[in-house]
Amino acid sequence: MRGARPSPTTPAARPAAPPRPPADLRRAARHHAAVPPPPPFRTGLVEALGAPALAMGATFLAFGAAVAEAGLSPAWALLSTGAVYGMAGQLVLLQAAGLPGAAALPAVVAATAANARFLPMSVAIAPLLGPRRPLWRRLAALPFIAITPWAAAMRRLPGLEESARLPWFLGFALASWCVAMAATAAGHLAAPALPAPLRAALLFANPLYFALLLAADLGRPGVRGAVIGGALAAPLALWLGPAWGLLAAGLVGGTGAFWLGRRTGRRA
Repeated sequence: MRGARPSPTTPAARPAAPPRPPADLRRAARHHAAVPPPPPFRTGLVEALGAPALAMGATFLAFGAAVAEAGLSPAWALLSTGAVYGMAGQLVLLQAAGLPGAAALPAVVAATAANARFLPMSVAIAPLLGPRRPLWRRLAALPFIAITPWAAAMRRLPGLEESARLPWFLGFALASWCVAMAATAAGHLAAPALPAPLRAALLFANPLYFALLLAADLGRPGVRGAVIGGALAAPLALWLGPAWGLLAAGLVGGTGAFWLGRRTGRRA
């Protein structure tokens, strides 16, 4: 009958229950929730064994071949990579070792000056490694600071929890150091098969990778100013020579970029 109302005793229609996911999806979700994330040390190690390892391996492969061409032993090449662990300082040391009658102390001083850029890099990364960590653990990470681990850490560490930062960096840095050692030994063995033009090209693989990382961050004001300042100060490296030129160019370019950034920030 038109206009008739349903009887009060008639139960109201219940909404249909949402369909349950299949059993295999439920089991996969429970398994995913139960599996803990991988340790940060292992995560850093795995991330280092990709493009960073290829770039570092190519550069240190060329260095090992250059050491062999200079008539120096594989032990000299491995000691240089393991102890100096900075391509600019290693090349300065190799050049000094190849000179007749070269003294050890001036060569070590020149290599140290060429790698002096690691001091401000260590200062920049130290707060990111976790100020609450014991001092000895943070000091253990400093010998493994190089261009590639440092650049990767400056991009990656701010997004990690404080407790995971130091283990991640140690995993990445130790893997990078092992790749450098292995590539140095392989380059020394494969020196006869690596012509001089190829060695020269391979030496620029790691700096090129670092330049690509900087190019990806050019939108950040601090990075943009550092790149411009370094490019403007680069002629100093050619004028003063490889030992002190890199140090002077980095000091002048970095100081100028920092001063300009401070002034720009105050005006804003």
